[in-house]
This record gives sequence, C-alpha cells and structure tokens, in this order.
Amino acid sequence: MAEANDMYGSIYQNLIDAGCDRQTAEQCMVFAKGGQFTDMLPILVRHRKDLLGSLHESQKRIDCLDYLLYKIKKLRRMKKWKTKKAGHLRLTLRLR
Repeated sequence: MAEANDMYGSIYQNLIDAGCDRQTAEQCMVFAKGGQFTDMLPILVRHRKDLLGSLHESQKRIDCLDYLLYKIKKLRRMKKWKTKKAGHLRLTLRLR
C-alpha cells in the first residue's frame, strides 16, 4: 500500500508543481484514487491551455519591453553620435 500512497503523493505534487490550485489538485486526486485517470484529462487540458495563454501574454509583454529597450538604446547611440560630431565641428571651427 505504501507504493500506492507514493504514486498518489507523486501525482499530487506534480499537480501542485504544474501550478494547479489546491481545489483542482484535489479534484484530480479524487479521479486518480478512483482509477479514473481519463476523467482528469479535461481538467489538465484546460489548465495547460490557461498556462499557455499566460505564457503568450508574458511573451507579448517581453516583446514590448524589448522594443522599448531597442528604441532607447538607438536614441542613446544617436545622441552620442551627434555629440561626437558636434564636438568635432567645434574643434574644427576653433582651429580656423
């Protein structure tokens, strides 16, 4: 019987590690303990879909930040170039 408890403990821990809330994990455990593993599938598929949606939202936010960082760095490079160019022109004008 210890092996069965280990199996259920492992399943429960996996559900928690996958981000399932306690209610969802316990609902799945009812199915698991009843040997109704296929009844867990719709719950797990729905949770996976939710996780994937969150991932896509996060990726979109990261893309927005990457674009902003790109624009700021580009602006900073342009300002340095203008400053260097302006400094060179001032030096040239002083020599004349």
